[in-house]
Amino acid sequence: MVDGIIIGTGNGGMEDCIKFLNQIIDYNEGMLTPTNFVQSTTNAIAAQIGLLASNKSYNTTHVHRGLAFENALLDAAMLLKENTDAHYLVGGVDEISAYNYNIDNLAGWFKKETLSSKDLYNPLSEGSIAGEGAAMFVVGGKKENAIAKVTGLQLLHTEDPKLVIEQLNRFLEKHLEKEEQVDLFLSGEDGDCRLAHYYAACEKVLVQQGAKVARFKHMMGEYATVSAAALWLACYIVESKKLPVHLLKSQNGQPNCNRILIYNSHKGAQHRFILLEK
Repeated sequence: MVDGIIIGTGNGGMEDCIKFLNQIIDYNEGMLTPTNFVQSTTNAIAAQIGLLASNKSYNTTHVHRGLAFENALLDAAMLLKENTDAHYLVGGVDEISAYNYNIDNLAGWFKKETLSSKDLYNPLSEGSIAGEGAAMFVVGGKKENAIAKVTGLQLLHTEDPKLVIEQLNRFLEKHLEKEEQVDLFLSGEDGDCRLAHYYAACEKVLVQQGAKVARFKHMMGEYATVSAAALWLACYIVESKKLPVHLLKSQNGQPNCNRILIYNSHKGAQHRFILLEK
């Protein structure tokens, strides 16, 4: 049994929340079904996992929009410093609900035109494609039986691309020795022309240092905790030593996959770097 359950989510169970609010109107504030209310709070996912597993240990949910999963990961890292023998279930979960889809669609975050996933990156236009997903990890403080190790995590709030590059260079200097380099840059590029300059700037830095570039949002779409799915993908690549060809930005051979850097920007305001090693 794990020693705690830590979930990151951007919207939680918002769809059930809307159902509950509609019931208030439909039943004129009379007798309401409590199920939708219970399952509508953002901590419902972590709570239900705890109930199903009869786990009464540490149980919490981080709701920080595009940095929700990273804060859950950071929470687990701090707990593991206190107890290296512990293990925690850490995850990122978000769904496409009518509520959050309509809000983001009205704000212009989704593409107006219909397109296939293979055409997401070309030509660039405003917006991306809606996504949803869940990724879970059992994390611990010891190397035994581990698939990979998260050796670096950086969170950043800014809309200045120069500051993003500055922080990227500092991040690489901090976590890599002079003779080391990133093998694969896993970019969160999402086909949105308004965010393309962030990814292009980071890509330029990594390519100059010898990294190959891969993308993943044509498979997963865009959502607040998509970086959790990207971390799962990076773990799969590191473990299997295989990179699906359709992920590569340029088809110039398979890269080494011992060290992967994930970069993702959420709506151009929240940024994160995650460094993963075998």
